[in-house]
Amino acid sequence: MRLNAYLSSCGAASRRKSEAIILSGRVQVNGKIVLAPFFSVDPENDTVTLDRHPLKLSQHFYYVINKPAGYVCAASDKYDPVVVDLIRGHEGRLYPVGRLDRESEGLLILTNDGQFTQNIIHPSKEIHKEYEALLNIPINAKQIERWRKGFEIAEGHHVAPISIRVMDMSPANQWVNIVIAEGLKREIRLMAKSAGFRVERLIRRRIGKMKLETLKSGEYVSLSFSELYTKIFNGGIV
Repeated sequence: MRLNAYLSSCGAASRRKSEAIILSGRVQVNGKIVLAPFFSVDPENDTVTLDRHPLKLSQHFYYVINKPAGYVCAASDKYDPVVVDLIRGHEGRLYPVGRLDRESEGLLILTNDGQFTQNIIHPSKEIHKEYEALLNIPINAKQIERWRKGFEIAEGHHVAPISIRVMDMSPANQWVNIVIAEGLKREIRLMAKSAGFRVERLIRRRIGKMKLETLKSGEYVSLSFSELYTKIFNGGIV
């Protein structure tokens, strides 16, 4: 296991922050300072310390929640409530797998398993996400076709949905179903703005093959690794 992934799996810090900790010289492997985040360690036989305190792999927890609007996808925030506080009775660190912005709703995974997080969010895994978006004004067939071609939402960065279609929901021609691959920050809202619309409500309905159907807003379920993996890659509802 890479050293930065080991620190993250022990609950010491996120993968990115673990790299900074390692580079600062605070981590030792078998009594020697290691400055390489990708240094390979054997969890069974190597002794890893942070500030001379031994680290051990944490028990992993996996929660799937229907995130309400108004919550920030972070472990802590100075100004807004955070989504991890919705998990009642859990002790220890949790963090969201990917992000939904403050006003977005829907399917979200919370865990302390850093390796699992990297596997899910890495583009090479091709785990698509499906959303329902309420637009501020009706959209027509010509605008849908233009949206399918994509937009340049940042300098040199072209994004396009995997699919987009109008949903049979009220108000008519204002709800669209969108499937995306990358999940860049505020990607759907930025595409909508480029198309001349504003997103009034945004709900994530699917991650991979796992669909949100039964959990009410703010509700969550605790799953084992195998249960969650099966739902994402083979199909299942929450």
